[in-house]
Amino acid sequence: MVTATGMVILLAAAALAILAPSARGLDRAEFPPGFLFGAATSAYQVEGAYQDDGKGLNNWDVFTHTNSGNIVDGRNGDVAVDHYHRYMEDVEIMHNLGVNSYRFSISWARILPRGRRGGVNSAGIAFYNRLIAALQQKGIEPFVTLHHFDLPHELEILYGSWLGAGIREEFDYYADVCFRAFGDRVKLWTTFNEPNMFTKLAYMLGMYPPNHCSPPFGNCNRGNSQREPYVAAHNIIMSHAAAVNNYKRNYQAKQGGSIGIVIAMKYYEPLTNTTEDIMAARRALSFEIHWFLDPLFFGEYPKEMREMLSSNLPEFTPAEKRLLRNKMDFIGVNHYTAIYAQDCISSPCDLNSYEGNALVLATGERDCVQIGKSTALVGFYDVPEGMEQTIKYVNQRYENSPIYITENGYSQYSSNTMEDMVNDVGRVNYLRGYLSSISSAVRKGGNVRGYFVWSLMDNFEWVFGFTVRFGLYHVDFATQERTPKMSAKWYRDFLTGSGPVNLVQTLRTDS
Repeated sequence: MVTATGMVILLAAAALAILAPSARGLDRAEFPPGFLFGAATSAYQVEGAYQDDGKGLNNWDVFTHTNSGNIVDGRNGDVAVDHYHRYMEDVEIMHNLGVNSYRFSISWARILPRGRRGGVNSAGIAFYNRLIAALQQKGIEPFVTLHHFDLPHELEILYGSWLGAGIREEFDYYADVCFRAFGDRVKLWTTFNEPNMFTKLAYMLGMYPPNHCSPPFGNCNRGNSQREPYVAAHNIIMSHAAAVNNYKRNYQAKQGGSIGIVIAMKYYEPLTNTTEDIMAARRALSFEIHWFLDPLFFGEYPKEMREMLSSNLPEFTPAEKRLLRNKMDFIGVNHYTAIYAQDCISSPCDLNSYEGNALVLATGERDCVQIGKSTALVGFYDVPEGMEQTIKYVNQRYENSPIYITENGYSQYSSNTMEDMVNDVGRVNYLRGYLSSISSAVRKGGNVRGYFVWSLMDNFEWVFGFTVRFGLYHVDFATQERTPKMSAKWYRDFLTGSGPVNLVQTLRTDS
C-alpha cells in the first residue's frame, strides 16, 4: 500500500519525468566489466575521534578551533559523523547500497602523530586494518588517498605545511609506512587529493590552513599569494614523485597495486567566441590541471604559467626531473561542474577568486542564462555534458592514461526541511545525468575505469561546516542517525538492478 508520503513522492516523480527529458533509464550494463562504482569520504570530514587512541592534532583540528570565524557555522570536525566508531555500520550501508569500491583517506596524524620524529601509532594502524578487513569481507575494494587536506599540526609548524622542502621527506616516510602496513590489501592508491585546489585556498586566498594570502587575492596576517602557492605546489609534486618512485621500486611488483593522484577539474567554456575569452579558458585549465599534471607527464610546468609567473614559478632541478620520470598509473579527477571563463587581461576584474591567478573570471551566466541548474554551492552547476568533455580532454592531453572519476556530487542546504533533504530529486537528476555522460564517453573510447559519488553521507564540508550536504545518506548530526535519501535508493537500484532504472521506478519500489 502506498502511504500518503509515498503518493506525494510518486506524483512529484511523475511530474519530474514529464518536465525533465533526462529522466530516461540508465543501465549499468552500459559500463565495461570491472568498472568501479563507489562512494567517497575523507578522514577529517567523517571520522571524528580527534583525540582518540593516540591520534595527534592535525592542521584542521587547530584551524577550526582557533579560526572558527573562517567556518561558516563556526563548527569543527571533532566528532564529524563519528565514522571512527561507526565504521561497521557504514560498511554495512555501503554493502546494502551495492558499491564495489569505497574511496577514503588515511589520517596522517592518526598514523604518525608527530610526523617521522615520533613513533608510528599502532592504534591508528589497527583502525585502518579493521576498516579494510570489514570492506573486504563485503567484497568492497579499498581506494585509498594518503593526503586529503589534513596533516600533523607539528609539521605545519615546522614547514608552514607545504612551504618547506623538508615536508617531502615527511610525506615519503608516511607513504612508506602506509604501503608497508596496508599495501598487501590496498591495490589502488592516490597520493594527494586536489592539490591544485587546496594550494590556492591555503596559500593564495587564505581560506584553508595555514591561512596565507596577500593582496590583491586576500588580506591575511601573513603570506605571499604571488609566490607561495607555487612553492607549496612544487613540494607537493616532488613529494608525489618520491612516493611513486618508492612504490614502484619497492612495493608494486609484490603487492600488485597501482598509484595515481587526484586533481580537481572544472570544465571551462569561453564566455564569448572572442580570442580573449578562448585564451582565458585555456589559461584557466593551465592554472588548474596542467599546473600539476604537466610536470608529472612532461617534466615541466606549462608554458602559459612560466610566461605569466616568471621567477615566481620554481624550476625543476636535473635531479627532480629524473624523479619525475616515474609515471603514475592513473589520474583521479574530481569533477563537479562546467563554467564560463572570461578574460581579465583586456578587461580587468576582481582577482580575489579561485581563477584570479590565471587572470580569469569564472561566471555561470551568459546573456542572463545560467550554464546549468544551480546547486547549494555558489559557482557549482548541473552541467552533465561537461563530464564527457573533461574525460576527453584529460585522455587526449595525458597519453590516454586511465581515469577514475574520484568525486562527483550535488550539494543541498542543511537549512532545507528534512523531507526536502531526503527527497533529493535534484541529486538523482544530477547523478543520472553525469553517469549518462560518462557512459557516452566510454562508448566513444574514453579510458575511464571508475566513478565515486561524493559523498557516501553528509559530513563536515570544510569551510562550509555542516551547512551543506552532499551525502547519499542523510545524517542527523545530533544523533548520528543515517537515513537513505532518494538518491541512495536510485543509486542502489542502478547498481543492483538488471536493467535500465529511472526515478519513478525507484520510488515505486521503495514506497
